[in-house]
Amino acid sequence: MKLTQTSERFILHWGEMGTRWGVNRTVAQIHALLYLSEHPLAADEIVETLGVARSNVSNSLKELQSWQLVKVVHVMGDRRDHFDTSKDVWELFRLIVAGRRQREIEPTQALLGELLASPELEQESAAVRKRIQETQQFIATLTAWSDEMLRMDPATLMKVLKLGARIRNLVRGEGEA
Repeated sequence: MKLTQTSERFILHWGEMGTRWGVNRTVAQIHALLYLSEHPLAADEIVETLGVARSNVSNSLKELQSWQLVKVVHVMGDRRDHFDTSKDVWELFRLIVAGRRQREIEPTQALLGELLASPELEQESAAVRKRIQETQQFIATLTAWSDEMLRMDPATLMKVLKLGARIRNLVRGEGEA
């Protein structure tokens, strides 16, 4: 599969962004390729298009499947597994947020809960106890807010996001005439 210059730039950039988000470059590039592709791709097509090792593609696809970002699909007349991802950016956003929450936020919430319930916490200074409690409250508030946002349909969520700047101005008193 030959990439256009635009597709190639998007895929390369997505790979670079992936490394900044803590994701392997090839994993991010494969996801970008599948996102842009108009049809599911077999692993050997991914290898050929991106010029990466078959083992790297295989491992990357497994990682993307563990995030539920990529699924195996079958193509009539072709015995190979093909791979596809959602083309809905909001669905992808929800899957990524859910995956990050499961891997990063929930373990942190569990640890903070354990620390706050631990008798050893009393041996810490008041400042340390306060910071741990504030961190737990912050994460709980942020998680509750994100849950509310993710329950919204995409059209409503987009309206809420666009309201953000106007709400900020209102809170600052800049919205008053």
